Amino acid sequence: MNILLFLIPIALCMGGLGLAAFLWALRSGQYDDMDGAAQRILFDDPQDRV
Repeated sequence: MNILLFLIPIALCMGGLGLAAFLWALRSGQYDDMDGAAQRILFDDPQDRV
């Protein structure tokens, strides 16, 4: 049971770090254009055709 005294705070800290990383990704614009990359891969760029 003594191991729980170490594991619970470690798990809470790791969860907090994961949440902080997710919120940082939201604020830095990682999820702004979800459809753009999916559509860009389907179309050729005109400059590639030579």
